[in-house]
Amino acid sequence: MVKQASYHELNPLIRGKELELLPADLFERLIQAATVAEVGEILRGTYYSSLIYPNFDYDFDKNIEKDQEELFSWLVATAPEKEVIWVYTMRFTFHNLKVLTKAEMLQKNFDNLFVADGFYDIQELKEAIRTGESERLPESLMKNIQEVQSYFGESKVLQGIDVIYDRQFLAEQRNLGEKLGYPELLQEIIAFIDLTNINTLARGIQQNRSIAFMTTVLSSSGGIAKEALLDLVEADPAVFVQFIRQTEYGELLAPALQGEQIDFVQLERLKDDYLTDMYQLAQTQAFGPLPLLAFLNAKEVERKNLQLIVSGKRSGIDATVIRERMRKTYGA
Repeated sequence: MVKQASYHELNPLIRGKELELLPADLFERLIQAATVAEVGEILRGTYYSSLIYPNFDYDFDKNIEKDQEELFSWLVATAPEKEVIWVYTMRFTFHNLKVLTKAEMLQKNFDNLFVADGFYDIQELKEAIRTGESERLPESLMKNIQEVQSYFGESKVLQGIDVIYDRQFLAEQRNLGEKLGYPELLQEIIAFIDLTNINTLARGIQQNRSIAFMTTVLSSSGGIAKEALLDLVEADPAVFVQFIRQTEYGELLAPALQGEQIDFVQLERLKDDYLTDMYQLAQTQAFGPLPLLAFLNAKEVERKNLQLIVSGKRSGIDATVIRERMRKTYGA
């Protein structure tokens, strides 16, 4: 493992880029803006000024994703441990595998759904999915692709592709976290898996999913035993809610648990906010990979919030609704 001191050159650069992040009070101004044009005027004085021009909102998602792609490319070229970047961008890798696998199976073109992850371009992923072989992709990814190919040889249910890749993604996260050997990073990964499992189980109970189905979709890579979660699949919703309240995430998720009712939008938002809080503890660290990951998380939250605001203003959504859907911003 690369020693933490090897980040002493990168982390000051990350601290400088943190100055480009939008402060909470500016986000409040954006929320209060009367029109999408006013949102653009506010953003003219920020890092995002180059994305603002007449009718910018029509291209905003594409342009902000291009900005993200350039950030990933710079970090992969600069960071002492490329795999630390992949901890964060792996979600896009697996998104791409889902999209491109379905495209191959259905003989359709879904290239417009590809999201750059800083590691694997669209053509090499397509080739790996088409042939089941690759000289560039790691062996673990190829095994994942081959498992999906084997599944689709027996079943034509597209949802199975999502289920398998989602489970593989969480296992890959845990394996990479253990390989890198940073305790705080592994703690974040385990919390992410636990909160994902809780969200998945909550939706499964609501949809009356079978134990067999939930066995397939729940991950065994988290801190909460998968068997304990499976015991709740056919339980009364009140029992599930009580179980969640007794876990280490009970206080965090309490606002989304009202009696037997679960607010799924809030549940997802609380998960994102919890991980943001964990990452922000890294602000005091001078060495190691956490400041880098904290910045990546802050940029992702900022991107989601800006896309929410721009689309919300364009659609005439009330400011109160937009505010309720916002993720916690850096330093808030």
